Amino acid sequence: MQSELIQLSDVSHSFHTVAGETIAIQNLDLTVYEGEFLAIVGPSGCGKTTVLSLIMGLLSPTAGSVRFSREKLRLGYMLQRDHLLDHRTVEKNVLLGLEVQHRLTEESKARAFALLDTYGLGEFRTYKPQQLSGGMRQKVALIRTLALEPDVLLLDEPFSALDYQTRLKLSDEVYRIIRSEHKSAILVTHDISEAVSMADRVAVFSARPAGLRELIDIGFSADMPPLERRSRPEFHDYFDRIWKELQS
Repeated sequence: MQSELIQLSDVSHSFHTVAGETIAIQNLDLTVYEGEFLAIVGPSGCGKTTVLSLIMGLLSPTAGSVRFSREKLRLGYMLQRDHLLDHRTVEKNVLLGLEVQHRLTEESKARAFALLDTYGLGEFRTYKPQQLSGGMRQKVALIRTLALEPDVLLLDEPFSALDYQTRLKLSDEVYRIIRSEHKSAILVTHDISEAVSMADRVAVFSARPAGLRELIDIGFSADMPPLERRSRPEFHDYFDRIWKELQS
């Protein structure tokens, strides 16, 4: 049985503005398990990214609690945009998080460079971001996050700025990297196909205020890459089930 890693218990969160109060999340219960890949889908603006911000500690819940299974659980956040610094080389961008956290040592630097080599970016270490394709830039952003040795990766629509073909290819590569590095991951996405092809479970959120409508187990083997999953007959069954849940 998988051990619990992150537990959201009866979580609510409201934003307060001059115009009044907006309830983004209401009475949400959600558990993330060690080693799993969880995807979150829901209507636009329903509070999916807010959940990631609550887990990261960037926001505090108005009610309820966000608990971790152990102290000093390391979280890595990968955004829609790569946010690479154009004046820094690939290797300097990869080291940026370590520098900011004052964790840059010869050992951590060697690990970061080994990740670049392992995942096909070693020969581009001296390149500037503007010399890379969109997919390569996102891989650099992922490796920058992995260099911090997070226990959990929070992925906020990391492929949404890419063209369709690049998205398919990169989702396969990112999935392989996350599984190879034995990381837990939470993916927020609007793309049902992306969720089904990458996740072990899909959490379907309601319209704002976000609540959990359904939690769907995806029965594919973790060893099966996303592109292969998309070709399986049961892929369409999962897609239709989630689509109907979102439309109901």
